[in-house]
Amino acid sequence: MQKTAEAVSLGHPDKISDYISSYILDRMIEQDSSVKYAVEVMIKDNNVILGGEIKGDVSLENVNEYVISALADIGYTKDYAKIWGEYAIEPDKIKITNLIGQQSADINQGVEQDGWGDQGVFVGYACKGDGLINRELFLARKLNNALYEKAKTSTNLGLDIKTQITLNDGQIETAIVAIPMLNDENLTDLIVKTLGETPKNIIVNGTGRYTYHSSVADCGITGRKLACDFYSTACPIGGGSPWTKDGSKADLTLNLYARQLAVENLKDNDECFVYLSSCIGKAELPSGLIKIIKDGQEENRSLWCNQKPKTLIKYLGLDKPVYAKLCKKGL
Repeated sequence: MQKTAEAVSLGHPDKISDYISSYILDRMIEQDSSVKYAVEVMIKDNNVILGGEIKGDVSLENVNEYVISALADIGYTKDYAKIWGEYAIEPDKIKITNLIGQQSADINQGVEQDGWGDQGVFVGYACKGDGLINRELFLARKLNNALYEKAKTSTNLGLDIKTQITLNDGQIETAIVAIPMLNDENLTDLIVKTLGETPKNIIVNGTGRYTYHSSVADCGITGRKLACDFYSTACPIGGGSPWTKDGSKADLTLNLYARQLAVENLKDNDECFVYLSSCIGKAELPSGLIKIIKDGQEENRSLWCNQKPKTLIKYLGLDKPVYAKLCKKGL
């Protein structure tokens, strides 16, 4: 049976957007650990648009600097622009449009009473194997990370990278890589070494040429790489974008908690799924379910969780500036 998963680097335009929002959130939390934050980002060419809501004892005076610092953290620096020129983002030419406003008073009144800032359904997953995630995704991420690290010190390889792995009955059938190159470079040895076996098919830059990249080649928007950030096609995707909101919104908090519960309940089983839901303005979770699969047999258990948002946010450390770090590695 074939299974396929994709991973993207932090230099991909959608992940650039995710990271900018997460980076700004960290700076807001440094000013006010109880800040309420929901900011989407779009990046196209050298234009960055910020749109959303923030409430707290914070200042947005340095938000433009935060955007440039986030790009530099990814690797899109002035030195990178000297190498790639018009083929990629140029930090000196960035124009920022700030459309950030105040959080809705209707939402805030529920949050202030320690209720969740949104409603939604959230899913956690764990299975046997490396990283306790599905093998095709583990390998796609591993290869992507190896290429990204190589690209960060290269004068020939770019940072906007996609990898895709297809397994057939557990063996690697196809490895697909998209990575910017100024000049052709053979990556076969790195791919094979990273994956630990030789794929039947290796495809690098399927169009034959890949130079224009980052937001110059593709408009980036927050929340469009959820399958890469979560579990690919191994289970449903829960909640909204986890990288654009503070912990009260639940999009990261309950997905992260569901993953933790799935890992804890996996034990000697093959797979574990955890489903949670939230109600805006309410602390109690309306529903919860644990599904365990072993040797093809499925067992379902009800899950009752009365953890209040503030308690769970503190327990998971989401009242600290950790969002950029989490955005880098995924769940």
